[in-house]
Amino acid sequence: MINPTEILGLIAAVLTTAAFLPQVYKTWKTKSTDSLSLSMLLIFVSGVLCWLIYGFLISSFPIILANFITAISGFLLLYFKYRYKN
Repeated sequence: MINPTEILGLIAAVLTTAAFLPQVYKTWKTKSTDSLSLSMLLIFVSGVLCWLIYGFLISSFPIILANFITAISGFLLLYFKYRYKN
């Protein structure tokens, strides 16, 4: 049986990761990154990678899952920022 703390962590992981996906989709569809700050993206992805490493260090599946998916999303946005620059 999964403990309630892990369930809460999984819910938080799904919600915070899902909240980021519409930005990735919108950027992909519009091919516009004008409203995305490169410095914000770099700081954000760095923080997410730190969270991912932390998740591995404490063996927390919710933290690993959320930050792995969010890191992919962040790297996609960085790629789009480079690819769609004017």
